[in-house]
Amino acid sequence: MNSLDYAACTLCPRMCGVDRTAGQRGFCGMPAFPVAARAAAHYWEEPVISGEYGSGAVFFSGCTLRCKFCQNYEISTQKHGFSLDSARLREIFENLIAQGCHNVNLVTPTHFLPDILPALEPKLPVPVVYNCGGYERVETLKALEGKVDVWLPDMKYSDPALARVLSAAPDYVETAKAAILEMYRQTGPCVLEKGLLKRGVLIRHLILPGQVDNSVGVLEWIADNFPKGAVGVSLMSQYVPMGPAAGVPPFDRRITREEYDTVLSWMYLLGLDTGFLQGPEAASLEYVPEFDGSGVVFNAP
Repeated sequence: MNSLDYAACTLCPRMCGVDRTAGQRGFCGMPAFPVAARAAAHYWEEPVISGEYGSGAVFFSGCTLRCKFCQNYEISTQKHGFSLDSARLREIFENLIAQGCHNVNLVTPTHFLPDILPALEPKLPVPVVYNCGGYERVETLKALEGKVDVWLPDMKYSDPALARVLSAAPDYVETAKAAILEMYRQTGPCVLEKGLLKRGVLIRHLILPGQVDNSVGVLEWIADNFPKGAVGVSLMSQYVPMGPAAGVPPFDRRITREEYDTVLSWMYLLGLDTGFLQGPEAASLEYVPEFDGSGVVFNAP
């Protein structure tokens, strides 16, 4: 049940059990080989990830969540992308490093791990960043020990009802808590060198309109479960109404300044001062990259 393969797939918490090698599709909707939509230097991560020369972000298609507000809807839900194999993935990783990227950033990779893991051997000369929604199986994460240097998970919810409505994952809260604790067990406290995160966990939280209590609950859990300064926290204000959520109040609007300031005040009160903030200008679609096959297919721009 814990094997990392596509047959009787149990890679993610959905535990679909389908045989993707036989053409069956589970919750993620993806085949038994990687599909990616972009691989390029990405400058819009946190400064300790992007640095001066960018993070080598590989955007995989499909997702194990169905967030109704997803900004990457084109690839997460519509599944736009290009087919790869392990050999091509390794080549992509090496090309990103040759371009000067500070790390290799795997964006939403879990449902393709059987092909990603071989592409990470031998170990790359830069940190591997695991950029995910936080909805992960501990059993799967254990297979990544020693292969991932920086964990970059979301902690989207402290309210299970909200997780059910917005991400079709009523078990998100407890699942993400266990996953992030496992990530921290593997890496320990954050290690920075020359302003770049080389090892550790950086937890992202996106403030949702009208959901201050949800955000406070997330921050309280982080403060209660990690030594002060041991993990980074990225408090995000970039919510833009998109997808099905855009037609349902209060998710049909951006967050207000008052909402952001309230959550920020709690963050400081809890002593979570090791991390990053976003200004209101971050709530813009201009930060969503073009999923045009750059760096994935040979003739892409």
